[in-house]
Amino acid sequence: MRIHIICAARPNFMKVAPLYHALKNETWAQPVIVHTGQHYDLNLSDAIFKDLGLPKPDIHLGVGSGTHAEQTGQVMIAYEKVLMEEQPDMVIVVGDVNSTVACTLAASKISYNNCQPSTVNRKRNARPLVAHLEAGLRSFDRTMPEEINRLVTDVIADILWTPSQDAVENLISEGISSDKIHFVGNIMIDSLEMLRDKIQKQAVCNEFDLKPKSFGLVTLHRPSNVDNPDTLKNLCNILVRISDKIPLVFPVHPRTMKNLEQHNLWSILNNSPNLLLPEPLSYIRFMNMVFNCQLVITDSGGIQEETTYLGIPCLTLRPNTERPITITQGTNQLCDVKNLEDKVEAIISAPVPQPQKIEYWDGKTAKRIVGLLKELNAEAIPE
Repeated sequence: MRIHIICAARPNFMKVAPLYHALKNETWAQPVIVHTGQHYDLNLSDAIFKDLGLPKPDIHLGVGSGTHAEQTGQVMIAYEKVLMEEQPDMVIVVGDVNSTVACTLAASKISYNNCQPSTVNRKRNARPLVAHLEAGLRSFDRTMPEEINRLVTDVIADILWTPSQDAVENLISEGISSDKIHFVGNIMIDSLEMLRDKIQKQAVCNEFDLKPKSFGLVTLHRPSNVDNPDTLKNLCNILVRISDKIPLVFPVHPRTMKNLEQHNLWSILNNSPNLLLPEPLSYIRFMNMVFNCQLVITDSGGIQEETTYLGIPCLTLRPNTERPITITQGTNQLCDVKNLEDKVEAIISAPVPQPQKIEYWDGKTAKRIVGLLKELNAEAIPE
């Protein structure tokens, strides 16, 4: 069973690693890593591959940055050529980036002309099956490009692997057949548990002369927060004021750095003695900081889940989240620039409620997926 595993951006890498390793141990599976090149910064790509024990990608599309249309179109064009050459039995897409929907579209429309189909394609005789890992997440905000990517991918994909029960409910309410939906759990927790020992052996906070549980960790990169110069300037000033109450470590994303420099805002942050501004950290080093911080301020997705699992307060600087279970059963809170300082103050001054245990957030998601694929492969091979 030749399986293409698509990855494009930092969150994708953490999601594919446990599944790749699990499939690599199976005699019936041939996992192939396809890197679209959507994230090309060294610390956001190559170093994380090394941390996760992943080999160099088998296939690298080298797409790079661009507008949503440019990036999506370029991935589709490049990946269609790969599909015709490789003719995989299955394509696994993850998350909600442009590469996710682009590869889903390309694989769903491809036709293997005059091919000699194998395994799962013996019954299909046309194209690969497409499976979406982390399906069913919804913010219900269609102004978010990621929401459009999630919706389109879930409508088209043949198999939908969900991380939580609310994701299952979202898909059912959208009229998607339950036969396509499989609740497998949160693959991000697999990566965390897979590397827990290595993460805990790090002492990154010592490099910043910080004591565990005495600092906050910041990640900001979404256009709504960093593309508008007025919004970004306001956020910079707020972070400086917060850092007077609790030291902040802010590994600056390339997109954010570009805007800080372009709008002459870097000095606001750089001149604050309690605001530390390292380059983006590798996965193991970053997670060591998560393990040891008192709180997180973010606009990212996956860290909402990781902090919930670890019982660490998380303030998500967004009006909504596609991971509402991190709010209802976890330690996550939505916030905006107006109430961010107050929420930080509340976390510093009061104990944080312990999160509830969430079903299938247990480090065994990859194992469940492999079990499903093994059954699928067995069913597809003629007796």
